[in-house]
Amino acid sequence: MVVYWQGLRYKSRYTSHNRKRIPIFLVSLVLNWSHCKQHNPHFFIWYWQQCGIDFRFQFLPCVLAYSTVSGVNGPLVILDNVKFPRYAEIVHLTLPDGTKRSGQVLEVIGTKAVVQVFEGTSGIDAKKTACEFTGDILRTPVSEDMLGRVFNGSGKPIDRGPNVLAEDYLDIMGQPINPQCRIYPEEMIQTGISAIDGMNSIARGQKIPIFSAAGLPHNEIAAQICRQAGLVQKSKDVMDYSAENFAIVFAAMGVNMETARFFKSDFEENGSMDNVCLFLNLANDPTIERIITPRLALTTAEYLAYQCEKHVLVILTDMSSYAEALREVSAAREEVPGRRGFPGYMYTDLATIYERAGRVEGRNGSITQIPILTMPNDDITHPIPDLTGYITEGQVYVDRQLHNRQIYPPINVLPSLSRLMKSAIGEGMTRKDHADVSNQLYACYAIGKDVQAMKAVVGEEALTSDDLLYLEFLQKFEKNFIAQGPYDNRTVYETLDIGWQLLRIFPKEMLKRIPQSTLAEFYPRESAARH
Repeated sequence: MVVYWQGLRYKSRYTSHNRKRIPIFLVSLVLNWSHCKQHNPHFFIWYWQQCGIDFRFQFLPCVLAYSTVSGVNGPLVILDNVKFPRYAEIVHLTLPDGTKRSGQVLEVIGTKAVVQVFEGTSGIDAKKTACEFTGDILRTPVSEDMLGRVFNGSGKPIDRGPNVLAEDYLDIMGQPINPQCRIYPEEMIQTGISAIDGMNSIARGQKIPIFSAAGLPHNEIAAQICRQAGLVQKSKDVMDYSAENFAIVFAAMGVNMETARFFKSDFEENGSMDNVCLFLNLANDPTIERIITPRLALTTAEYLAYQCEKHVLVILTDMSSYAEALREVSAAREEVPGRRGFPGYMYTDLATIYERAGRVEGRNGSITQIPILTMPNDDITHPIPDLTGYITEGQVYVDRQLHNRQIYPPINVLPSLSRLMKSAIGEGMTRKDHADVSNQLYACYAIGKDVQAMKAVVGEEALTSDDLLYLEFLQKFEKNFIAQGPYDNRTVYETLDIGWQLLRIFPKEMLKRIPQSTLAEFYPRESAARH
């Protein structure tokens, strides 16, 4: 029995004479002030105690409702005469037609509160809209049953399934991870893509974005990584997803329906939909909703990784849409803009998202982040990719020139980088020649690009024999190493063998970045069959 009286809650449990529990009948009785005047509530308490009811007292949170909306500015609602509003407090808005919306307090100035409405402010009547201050922060229900489900940008199911039976309610802002409890990422994730595995290896728990642009196949690359990602084993095998408790959390912000349908159908076709949780904020959904979508996804990923001990791959697309939503809120608040109109705190805000990747001591799970962002006008110096590059541990650069030449995946390895590659490769993890092969391939490809530019000026007749070797390497590298099919899953050992085949174009004397002992073991052609 639960009884409400004067803001107190009485929790009771019926018990029999032999003190064994019996089924509880849920009864709720509300005693208002008029009732209390006619009947002494202490009499009811004494009577129920005689029936064997145990009382426990808890104060209920006080919910205050206001109809003091003074203005609407973009995605913001301004309220006056609010008693003790708190920063980040959740507000429920009831529109004149009964529609419910949610918001969050962004700013408090005395008795004035600025509320950010997640579902947008269209249709809000300042005179007839009621606002309830809940006294709580934004929490999301999390459960392992969220895998295989599709949610909108606010975390509500849109797959015609039931609401999630929550195992816990977690703050979407997450909890800061003690740096001392972090585990340095040392296990390489095999993606099956040679340009990544061979030259920009990804470690489990790393955050590495895909820098792309409009019209480039970044979605196809991300889907291929989801299909093929696994852990490299010493036995030259890759762990199976089921044995590794692999899960994918996908968050889309401002994407069109075609992109959302592409990812969903791809997950279903390769049989991994049961291990995927999708959060979809489409282009026609409220812009302001994009601010909470990645945080909902990361909160779910943290629960799956640290409570359910799964290895979670988080894909966030498109972070450019998220940054533009941040700029819209900043402009509505009339804050001083930074570069290109983006708020000055965008670096800090992006860090609150990217820094939630990693591994934690005492937990077997991990969170690997692959955010996708489209660079406006292919400009890598734009504030969004510029600040992202400072926070993350490298980047995978999708190149338009390679795409125009029908090379898939069009990954340009020269501006690409993986800062944690050195700790995830080598003897005992991949192969002892991995780092040397990668360095030599980088050097030869960079020289080949310079020779190609020089050829356009002086002509092929003016090139030396060494220059012609670099040109041959350049063509075969892009054709045989970078280019591969969307369903071509290469192991890291196959990738290294392809690299050696390309390096054999040069005589041993020209391979200056590989030690002589490694050359003696791997350079002979017959060694390719042994490895």
